[in-house]
Amino acid sequence: TVFVGGGTPTMLRSRDLVTVLDGIRERFGLAPHAEVTTEANPDSVTPESLRELADGGFTRVSVGMQSAVPHVLHTLERTHEPDNVARAVAATRDADMQVSVDLIYGTPGESLDDWRRSLEAAVALEPDHVSAYALVVEDGTKLAAQVRRGVVPAPEDDDEADKYELADELLSAAGYGWYEVSNWARSEKARCRHNVAYWSGTNWWGVGPGAHSHVGGVRWWNVKHPSAYAARLRAGQSPAHAREGLTDEQRYDERVLLGTRLVDGLPVADLRGSGRTAVAGLIADGLLDGPAALRDSRLVLTLRGRLLADTVVHRLLAS
Repeated sequence: TVFVGGGTPTMLRSRDLVTVLDGIRERFGLAPHAEVTTEANPDSVTPESLRELADGGFTRVSVGMQSAVPHVLHTLERTHEPDNVARAVAATRDADMQVSVDLIYGTPGESLDDWRRSLEAAVALEPDHVSAYALVVEDGTKLAAQVRRGVVPAPEDDDEADKYELADELLSAAGYGWYEVSNWARSEKARCRHNVAYWSGTNWWGVGPGAHSHVGGVRWWNVKHPSAYAARLRAGQSPAHAREGLTDEQRYDERVLLGTRLVDGLPVADLRGSGRTAVAGLIADGLLDGPAALRDSRLVLTLRGRLLADTVVHRLLAS
């Protein structure tokens, strides 16, 4: 799999993105049915640019819808018009590529009705895949400064839980099944294989400023600033800022953390003794699916468990 993002890769010309993909293909090879995704802002693609991407080997576009409500988009500092999302989705489909839409919930000032409106608008587009992420207020952003000064309220856990439950309700009713805590797909074929690779703990190689990688139990991350990244490459140096080898304990913790987020669940056999003793209590508390644990010997989160996934992991890892 290849995934181009974050940021807005489609600010580049399609021919430049195809050139990057050609370089990957020539140097490393691509499987015949590789999944190749780019993220896209609805305003930065056209039918022509999307067709050029498809002809160059891209198979999937993730459209940054975020919200269907203008005042929410304004708070998020997103510049696109909501109507442009429908055009981008239709043009992606016309180019014979799979299409996903990304949504964000928990934005300050967003009501539950606003969120419902965004979900209904997303479902009406009939994408292959929907991602819905809770807003993370990152340090150094304008929004973080506004929250700190009390200009806008910080996201609230109860509000985000209500919105997650509404997302699962509406998406499930529309035929989308959850396969990872924040992702729903219309079929198993429509799942994002690249994201599943992350959650399955496999190897990935990140390229670009700030990109993270994980290969063979070693994790590293690149320098963040583009000019520093470019300078290191020009000097023939590695752009890695730091790296660490994961201990057996860290790898076990990550296996539990990542595996429990997937609908396929975590095999009970993968748990150590203390984790296994916690399973009965988690089932009794309605956080794990009891029938799945008994029938398939796999730990699968219930809806309530998805809302409290960190708590589930903490209890499974507690010694």
